[in-house]
Amino acid sequence: MSGQRILRLGTIKSVAGFQEHVRALGLTIPCDEQLLSGADSPLRSPLVRAGVKIGNRIAVQPMEGWDGGKDGNPSENTMRRWRRFGRSGAKLIWGGEAVAVSHSARANPNQLVIAEHTRPGLGELRAALIEEHRASAGSDDGLLIGLQLTHSGRYCRPTAHDRPEPCIVYHHPILDRRLNLPDGYPVLTDGEIEGIVEEFHRAARLAWELGFDFVDVKHCHGYLGHEFLSARAREGKHGGSFENRTRFLREVVQGIRSVAPGLRIGVRLSAFDSIPFRPDPAQSSDGKLGPGIPENYEALVPYHWGFGVDPQKPTAADFTETIEFLTLLEKLDIRLVNLTAGSPYYSPHIQRPALYPPSDGYQPPEDPLIGVARQMHATKELKARFPGLIIVGSGYSYLQDFLPQVAQAAVRLGWVDAVGLGRMVLTYPELLWDVTQQRAIEHKRICRTFSDCTTAPRNGLPSGCYPLDGYYKSSADAVKLAAVKVKRR
Repeated sequence: MSGQRILRLGTIKSVAGFQEHVRALGLTIPCDEQLLSGADSPLRSPLVRAGVKIGNRIAVQPMEGWDGGKDGNPSENTMRRWRRFGRSGAKLIWGGEAVAVSHSARANPNQLVIAEHTRPGLGELRAALIEEHRASAGSDDGLLIGLQLTHSGRYCRPTAHDRPEPCIVYHHPILDRRLNLPDGYPVLTDGEIEGIVEEFHRAARLAWELGFDFVDVKHCHGYLGHEFLSARAREGKHGGSFENRTRFLREVVQGIRSVAPGLRIGVRLSAFDSIPFRPDPAQSSDGKLGPGIPENYEALVPYHWGFGVDPQKPTAADFTETIEFLTLLEKLDIRLVNLTAGSPYYSPHIQRPALYPPSDGYQPPEDPLIGVARQMHATKELKARFPGLIIVGSGYSYLQDFLPQVAQAAVRLGWVDAVGLGRMVLTYPELLWDVTQQRAIEHKRICRTFSDCTTAPRNGLPSGCYPLDGYYKSSADAVKLAAVKVKRR
């Protein structure tokens, strides 16, 4: 695909044209021709299952702003973003954003932290979201708000943007090299893991006391929970067998149920992964990124360092353990599941399909619609196997102007219970809510996946939609971002 021109979705002006383009790519992506509104819209249908009530099928994904204070408290930028989450009309707020369970667990020195000294600030975020939601949706009936709890593991940078402080579960033959970790770099001890488990317990109790309806014990995107799932090479009680690799989850859940008995638990999971990708050096020059290619893996087969990966062909998915993991969630009475894929650090085209790469990424190795379809079909397959779970789907923003038609079809056909919006919420949080009220779509606000919301934080700046959101477009940070992008051309 790297030598082929990718058709920009913005040039397609009709649903029929989009459907024809999807067929030309050999893909199956459901897409309704007519958008329904009010009670007729599948996106407005309530969801009641296993004692959980959600007022519609629109979800807000965890969207970090990298804009908190050094002490982990929210800023004005954070408050603005959470108000926009409320304005979205979505009845399921999945985390708002990732909140670190301790200072040392932060992915950046501006990530929010949940602690006693940040309790008032986090409470204000929740209250502002609810206030805005009531104004937009008319009522907070059926509104379910979670807080995503995270430890950044291998990607910890709590002190400075340019100072990695990795906490690793095991040595990875590719990712260790990328982080310049020596062979003797220490892995987390069992005792240190026990301390982290207790941090999750403390954080969950605080979230419960603040009134959050659930917490997400994050198991995606290469962070600590996700890394445990692929810790086959680790010795001891947290590595090797599937039972050992899920011990962290079980111990976190057990403690949360003890200290916060009324709190629901969800899990955002990278359902499948891939061997890490890198820019093709043969097609990269003068600072210009080449298309992504997989790292050389011939000497690493069978591949033991991924979760949801075919060990014989680590560029392909294997749902064997994913199904085993979801079965475990059912046994643990965890009904809220948010499916995503890969990692923004080493497989962004799988995790977040986009036409334009972030500064540390690579040109798309495939039409991004292939990545959208891959995530949608994975979600469809797993949803069919686990009808009792409430499953949120990811990867929709690249669909751009045709997101509403695809989202409506996916829910109508039962491919997914709720459609999660990530990048799109930064520029156009009301998109799906608007279409269910027969409001005209504001096409100038549609996310075009320019990836500035990722390039900015990769360079120590707040995340936001710099191309389309005037709040960021006119800021001093936009000038800094433009300079970074010029330098990298």
